[in-house]
Amino acid sequence: MTSQAADSARGGTALALRLALAFLSVAIAAVVLLAILTAVLAASDVSALVNRQRTDLTTAVAAAASAAWERDDSWAHADVGPVLDLVRRLGAQVQIRDNAGVVVASSPGFDDLRAALQYRAPVLAHGSTVGVVLTRFTGAGLAGADRALQAALLRAIAGAAGLAALLALITALVIARRITGPVGRIIEVTRAMSMGERSARVGPVRATGELRELATAFDGMADTLDRQEQLRRDLVADVAHELRTPVAILQAGHEALIDGVVEPSPQQLASLRDEVLRLGRMVADLQELAAADAAALQLTLEQCDLSEIAGDTVDSLATRFDSAGIAVQRRLQPVSVHADRRWVRQIVTNLLTNALKFTPSGGTVTVEAGPADGVAALTVIDTGIGIPPDELPHIFDRFWRGREATQTSGSGIGLAIAAELTRAHGGELVARSAPGRGTSMTLTLPIG
Repeated sequence: MTSQAADSARGGTALALRLALAFLSVAIAAVVLLAILTAVLAASDVSALVNRQRTDLTTAVAAAASAAWERDDSWAHADVGPVLDLVRRLGAQVQIRDNAGVVVASSPGFDDLRAALQYRAPVLAHGSTVGVVLTRFTGAGLAGADRALQAALLRAIAGAAGLAALLALITALVIARRITGPVGRIIEVTRAMSMGERSARVGPVRATGELRELATAFDGMADTLDRQEQLRRDLVADVAHELRTPVAILQAGHEALIDGVVEPSPQQLASLRDEVLRLGRMVADLQELAAADAAALQLTLEQCDLSEIAGDTVDSLATRFDSAGIAVQRRLQPVSVHADRRWVRQIVTNLLTNALKFTPSGGTVTVEAGPADGVAALTVIDTGIGIPPDELPHIFDRFWRGREATQTSGSGIGLAIAAELTRAHGGELVARSAPGRGTSMTLTLPIG
């Protein structure tokens, strides 16, 4: 078990790492894509902003040149020196030309920036164009601010992406561990059960709803298998116990006849025949019990009337009730159920037969059927000897027979068959009784 637990732990760790890497890969891919899109869009917005600022600066220079021209209404004495100084401090070079294309004024480094992007704005005075302003920007000023802003944005995006990747890694490890922990526990318990440890269970787990439901369903399956195994063992033990007595009687009787201890007589042969018939009834009961166990897989469901089935069953047993001197009362109301007519009739037959066995002559058996509290109910009430309180919880056990039942024929599986068939239909069979006050058996089935 220690080696298996270690293998399970290693398997759970490997699965957790694979899940964590998968989550991390998806998260990193999303972060990288988002970072690239953000960087591209941010760079585009910054470039557009800088271009607008350069255009606005060129327009402002043109307005200043226009004011200088209007002082003398000519370029000959226009003082554009302050304009050139302002533009130089902003990291740009400017050239002013008149309408003929003659350079009126130019920054010293303007011709050196032939490869730089050039901006143009007309110089307007008195409603007409008197010249043009050309600006070219150096690596300082607005251009430098453009590159610095873009670099800062890229650093911020890279830092945010790194932080997001770190958070994604931590989150992926936590989530993967939370998912694989219960899965590893289920694998460990499955291996333990396969090695014969039937008591192994997953137990409560801290996980998402689906994994909790999986663990609960697994434990429920394990409990069911446990119950089925116990039933199988009990059945083998019960059958062996029930067969022991008639087999022993037959063996002793035949040996006595063979050894000449007793002479064959009608009474002796009749006794042996009774034991043979008892074995035959027991085999038939076991076949019926096996059929009841498999009924859940063989049900042929249809719409049928529970009161009609009860009435037909009472009719089929009427001769036996009359012979026993027991009156049968019917209180039947139509109620539809979605069930297998054959097996429901078997349930009612077993309940009525049980009431017949334990009701003395002159007694009464009442059969009631109809809707009750949202279900279809059938109740068989007798005025028989009743069942002691300590025996009542065991009456649906296989081969169980109470103290009073030892005086009657039967193998003790009739009510067990009825209970098994009831469960196969999704219903419930409940018994209520008190010594000397009779017994009531209530069958409830879902209304169809």
